[in-house]
Amino acid sequence: MFSRYFRTAALAFAASCLAPALVAQSAQTDQEQQPQGQFEEKVDVKEVLLDVLVTDRQGNVIVGLDKNDFQVLEDGKPVDLTGIAFYSNRRLVQASDELTKRGVTADQVPEDRYFVLFFVDSPLMSQQLDAGRRAREWVNTGLLPNDWVAVVSFDSKLKVHEDFTRDRKALDQGIVDAVQGKDDDGNWPSRIKKEGTGPSLRVGLPRGEDLRDKTVSVYDAVRLVADATGSITGRKNLLLFTGGFPARTNTFGQYLPDQRRYPGMSRALNDSNVAVYPIDLNPTGTENMLSDFMNQIANDTGGRYFYNFTNFITPLEQIASENSGYYLLSYRSEKPAGATGFQEVRVKTTNPEFRIRTRKGYDYGS
Repeated sequence: MFSRYFRTAALAFAASCLAPALVAQSAQTDQEQQPQGQFEEKVDVKEVLLDVLVTDRQGNVIVGLDKNDFQVLEDGKPVDLTGIAFYSNRRLVQASDELTKRGVTADQVPEDRYFVLFFVDSPLMSQQLDAGRRAREWVNTGLLPNDWVAVVSFDSKLKVHEDFTRDRKALDQGIVDAVQGKDDDGNWPSRIKKEGTGPSLRVGLPRGEDLRDKTVSVYDAVRLVADATGSITGRKNLLLFTGGFPARTNTFGQYLPDQRRYPGMSRALNDSNVAVYPIDLNPTGTENMLSDFMNQIANDTGGRYFYNFTNFITPLEQIASENSGYYLLSYRSEKPAGATGFQEVRVKTTNPEFRIRTRKGYDYGS
């Protein structure tokens, strides 16, 4: 098990070629043997771990796949998978025999799922209140005993209303506070969970007033939430209740990504294995000029954009359902030593009927 969804090791390869020197014994005291040539190459080797959701057209999770059912491409070239495991939020009693035959055992199946309910302040107050009401309903009736949920919001700063918990009563109050825009008590050390009491969002966030100062934009807030979940093993699902982020549009009304903030936010989400599920606060049938943004952040992180639904409970239930199981694929990737950047990755299955959802790539280098 890994504390992050990839780990890096540096490997150095060196070879030298020395030519034999045939000299007299008396000359060896005046001249040392010199190598005729030397070759040295250094590479960084990263073990990449990709979580992949595989469903049918109805959204049902596909179980029982192995390495031969997947193809992973970097720059259009296939890579050799070194491992595959299936992770679920529950024990798969009916499918256990099939999974065992394919090398996936029951003790490889963790039981925890992670959700962050993120409410972005919106002028669509009635929609936001309804979203909060349905989120409370989902928390009280739809969560499983092994689910961890945190509640945050953003108006002019990031507010943590409830750290990761399984306490339904605490989550219910946290959602009420988030929707109403209630101020929190800040991320002071006294508010942070003690080690060993479960996963924590607060422990990875700036302390005290630094949290306010470092989240002046919603892009910064999402980025820091992503960073804060990085030490938590597993796929994290960020349910983003919003009408869209502040952005520019072109003369045709199309969304233009904020190149100052969006790339850093997207990379942080991918780096920490956070899938974003934007849930549009605009009423059904309303055209949202920022829908391109919602689609982009969902596609870039392996999430899904929800819009034009009749009830906010619908996206919540569908998100929980499609995250009932996912595959973890692993492989090794080599980059020149010292190089940094973002590597795009494409994942396909041999069955074209299956639907794939996964993050778009990973950072490499320092």
